[in-house]
Amino acid sequence: MAAVYRFALSTPLLLASVILVAVARGEEVRSVHTSSEHACLDQKERRAEVAFGAVVRLAAAIHAAKSRMPGTVVGARLCHGQDGLVYVLTVLARDGKVARIVVDAVKGTLVGER
Repeated sequence: MAAVYRFALSTPLLLASVILVAVARGEEVRSVHTSSEHACLDQKERRAEVAFGAVVRLAAAIHAAKSRMPGTVVGARLCHGQDGLVYVLTVLARDGKVARIVVDAVKGTLVGER
């Protein structure tokens, strides 16, 4: 009977501990995403945006980026920017310089460079 009583008391404490740890981890993750300039979409979210037709094709964004800096696009992400969705493209120029070009994902126009 004592074992059942101990189990009945320890289960809620264990559950509360698990919930507290999960909440603490969630706050850490949120602080990482809010501190960055662009919070990027995961694969499922990207596919949904493209399928819905809310964004221009990646090829159009790459074309806009190459007009700013000729070179090879070595990375592309779809992210939330200050004014909506943006493509953040990492471009390796022919002279070896690397730049991040930001393209408005709805209009396909250049937004900036980092």
